[in-house]
Amino acid sequence: MLGNDTAPARAGADGDAGGDQVFQVEGHGIDPIPDGERHGGAKDLFWLWFGSNLTFTYVINGALAVAFGLSFWQATAVVVIGGLSFFAISAAGLSGVRTGTATLVISRAAFGVRGNWPAGLLNWVVSIGYTIVNTVVGALALEAFLAELGWSGGHLPRALALAVTLTLTFAVALWGHATVQWAERWAAYALALGFAALLLFVLPGADTTAPAAAPGASAWSLAFVVMLAGPFSYVPMPADYTRYLPRTTSLKALTWSGGLGGLVSSVALGVAGVAAATQTDMTDAVAGTSALLPGWFQPLFLALVLGGSVTNSIITLYSSSLNLQVLGIPWSRARAIVISAIVTAAGSLGALFLTDFTTSLLSFLSLLIIVFAPWGGVFLADMVLRRCTYDSAALHAGADGAYWYRGGWHPAGLTALLAGMVFAAVTCDSALWTGPLVAPLGGADLSLLGAVVSAAVHLLLARRTARPLGT
Repeated sequence: MLGNDTAPARAGADGDAGGDQVFQVEGHGIDPIPDGERHGGAKDLFWLWFGSNLTFTYVINGALAVAFGLSFWQATAVVVIGGLSFFAISAAGLSGVRTGTATLVISRAAFGVRGNWPAGLLNWVVSIGYTIVNTVVGALALEAFLAELGWSGGHLPRALALAVTLTLTFAVALWGHATVQWAERWAAYALALGFAALLLFVLPGADTTAPAAAPGASAWSLAFVVMLAGPFSYVPMPADYTRYLPRTTSLKALTWSGGLGGLVSSVALGVAGVAAATQTDMTDAVAGTSALLPGWFQPLFLALVLGGSVTNSIITLYSSSLNLQVLGIPWSRARAIVISAIVTAAGSLGALFLTDFTTSLLSFLSLLIIVFAPWGGVFLADMVLRRCTYDSAALHAGADGAYWYRGGWHPAGLTALLAGMVFAAVTCDSALWTGPLVAPLGGADLSLLGAVVSAAVHLLLARRTARPLGT
């Protein structure tokens, strides 16, 4: 069985929204959303991407850019370029509007129904990894808050902090799409005010002088890899949050609304991290940032870290449940999400109690690009070739559909993916793996270009098999 494509719709009180209701368990999974249940508008995407990216992870990423040797202005430029990538992520959501289904169902067109499975598994693993990262950041912030209240020492406060963070994330993601969008919007209001205050406290003291030595290719490339890892991790998700939008929703409206949301929040927090790193030791980013803040604001700051971590984890955990259906778990979305929650909890326990978190975070982020960049290159190139037109029924038809290709595998898409991943692997410079071409390249990490390689190969090989409908 290739996925729970035929889950019944849940009736809702609002005829326009069908079963997609706030605080009701969403009945749909990866099955196509009927036109009669489509609702909302492109403006909803601004709040989704804005709220979900008000996460302290971007502060850490900005600080890492400075730690690699970049100056304030150089690191800020990398942060802005990374934020601009959200326009591409948002534009990819048009596929959800056209098909009414999730991104990792649509990618069957690029890789074949069976060929989509290995890439889907890798995407699920990395998606859960990113959920773990944000869960741990939130739990550490809540633990620090408990310490300020006088409860510190031993493992119990940390375990309680982790349990609270996981519960907040799981509850919202379990209810589903409407509740996720509602939570992201209202959380964004509060988090935006708090993080704006954080920026006002941190930015004036930033050291904007140039470093004594100009950063080399290695510093620049590592900074870009870390900064783009977050946006690239969303490539398998945008259609998950546009599949309920009416078919009349335009590409321009999607691109601007979602792109601006992700750009504003990621750049603001990234610059905060850059500014903080020029003033204090950010090895422990939460403690380092807290040291720059007035005493009365520190409890609020910890609440911001917790809230931002939860809002980001919500969308990755929600998408992971759809991913599991694509992989063939014969359960409803609400039941499938329990698997992701259990794996997230286990990984978070390991990160908090068994390993050094800062080292694990850097290693994880630096390896993300090996998977997401090539996969994203193939998926986006395939969208361009097809002009974002798909046979929606064939995406769910298995062997009887147009996307079965050769025994369920699309040679062009898989060859392109493999080519991009090989290029990314041999040019990757991370704590866990250093590719053989890194030294000859002067220490530069070119793994980002894996997306370009995979896209170019797919455009060359799939010109006949990936064509717009009707041609």
